[in-house]
Amino acid sequence: CPIADLTPGVVTRIARPDVPVPLALVKVGERVFCIDDTCSHETASLSDGWLDGHEIECPLHESRFDLRTGKPDCPPARRPIRTHVVQIVDDMVCVDAASLAPATETAR
Repeated sequence: CPIADLTPGVVTRIARPDVPVPLALVKVGERVFCIDDTCSHETASLSDGWLDGHEIECPLHESRFDLRTGKPDCPPARRPIRTHVVQIVDDMVCVDAASLAPATETAR
């Protein structure tokens, strides 16, 4: 998407037929982060949660994940979520396609 479409501190959900998993884009300051949009504990959309700096909180059970690493900070989530490499090219947010393959249990 165009970087101009992202509002700092607001999560943008990306779910398209050509993207195998829903993604969440977040602009924090001048950086853009991309994570899998699904909580690793339950099937909840993280884009429906809350942001606090570099953390996003799941709307179901309040686990928080670091946007930079994907690591959870408290139960019930124990597994990290996937993070994806983001580049800005000609004012467009680009996500590394190699990181978008469907996740497996061993990849998480």
